[in-house]
Amino acid sequence: MASTKIPLVKDETKVSHLQAHKKEIIHYPFWFGGSASSMAACVTHPLDLRKPSLSAPGFVRLQMRHGDMPKSMSGTFTHILRHDGVRGLYNGLSASLLRQLTYSTTRFGIYEELKQRFSTEEKPPSFALLIGMASVSGFVGGFAGNAADVLNVRMQHDAALPPAQRRNYAHALDGLVKMARHEGFASWFRGMWPNSMRAAAMTASQLASYDVFKRTLIRMTPMEDGLSTHFTASFLAGMVAATVTSPIDVIKTRVMSGSGKSSIPKLLTEIYAAEGIRWMFKGWVPSFLRLGPQTICTFLFLESHRKVYKAVKDLDE
Repeated sequence: MASTKIPLVKDETKVSHLQAHKKEIIHYPFWFGGSASSMAACVTHPLDLRKPSLSAPGFVRLQMRHGDMPKSMSGTFTHILRHDGVRGLYNGLSASLLRQLTYSTTRFGIYEELKQRFSTEEKPPSFALLIGMASVSGFVGGFAGNAADVLNVRMQHDAALPPAQRRNYAHALDGLVKMARHEGFASWFRGMWPNSMRAAAMTASQLASYDVFKRTLIRMTPMEDGLSTHFTASFLAGMVAATVTSPIDVIKTRVMSGSGKSSIPKLLTEIYAAEGIRWMFKGWVPSFLRLGPQTICTFLFLESHRKVYKAVKDLDE
């Protein structure tokens, strides 16, 4: 009597998850993160004029406000449009792009390289390992993008200063030259330590959490590796990033916007004396309004880069 072979039934969920993971560990070009972040910066730059200050939620332009400068978010937005027009919303864009091309290219590139090296087809990196790799990547990226970050803060804040105090940088390269000429090369590294700490926290909370959220949504819900999953994972990653970086962000912005020397412990003492413990998360809402769209746009552009790359390289199979 002939034997009957029983066909093996594959677990479609596991197969789908394995295929998704195989796509995740494709070795993408190093510059994808910087390119995606630069595109996102062009979309969200007007929101970057609004950063949490030390004393109240607000914008970069509210941190050192003077005279009749408005105190609310919407008031500041209207004030910029009235006095500077639409172009005023894009003050400092060249510095923002320079920052993304240095900081984001470095942190995304190192993170993706480390993730690819520590990934296997059977087992993706653990959450703890992702956080460690992202923290290291972000810290190095903070060093790489520090000069551009100083410029970014200064150029956005410039219009809020009285005319006599404005630095009037024509663009990012002009700003770098003037900073080195008038303040020395040390000015490029102003606030480097809080900036690098913030970059490490940002990358760990943003990149690592995005990968975990995306992986979890694909594995535990009917969602597939598509636009809705990318949007949801990036939205959640933006919330995590805003919560983690809010206290560091307010310190970093104040240090970089100042022209004098002030130690971080002294700043913390002054802030705590004026605001109490509330200062740490008082700027969470404007921080999320900036980070949320930025994170969403960055990862949507990044996933688009990956989709095009896989199509060109015929890696969809």
